[in-house]
Amino acid sequence: MLGQSDSRIVKEMREVQPYEHRVQYYETDQMGIVHHSNYIRWFEEARTDMLRQIGIGYGEMECRGIASPVLEVSAKYRAMTRFEDMVVIRVDVVEFNGITLRLAYRVEDRETGEVRCTGESRHCFLDQAGHPMSLKRSRQEIYEILSRQVCTGNAQTMKK
Repeated sequence: MLGQSDSRIVKEMREVQPYEHRVQYYETDQMGIVHHSNYIRWFEEARTDMLRQIGIGYGEMECRGIASPVLEVSAKYRAMTRFEDMVVIRVDVVEFNGITLRLAYRVEDRETGEVRCTGESRHCFLDQAGHPMSLKRSRQEIYEILSRQVCTGNAQTMKK
């Protein structure tokens, strides 16, 4: 739970480290490249890691009665990724109004920086009864944390 000792989280934007992933054999298809569905899983892994880093992981939110389902997800595949490649997945909060959250993702080769995939996801927030909720009204501390993560237009994920 967020307490007084965590008030520094609310006061300043947290530096989020990119998520790293080594491609596993089971993630590849018959052609030896990563199956397209795995990028969406990687987005989720990176999103979960980012939320944990800023102090509001999914476990924390669920303890507070908040669910955050995916409303939309998209991916643009730019280059092939193969077994044992190391990729870095960057996540940026590009839009947040307390009710919905939009994130951008950028999957890059760790060694070369080559962009392998970019994407976005959009989420909402629900209470335990499954009703939409406004974090600004009902969970101000979480609203503040996410608000401070919104990028200013020069995000790593948005660079070409």
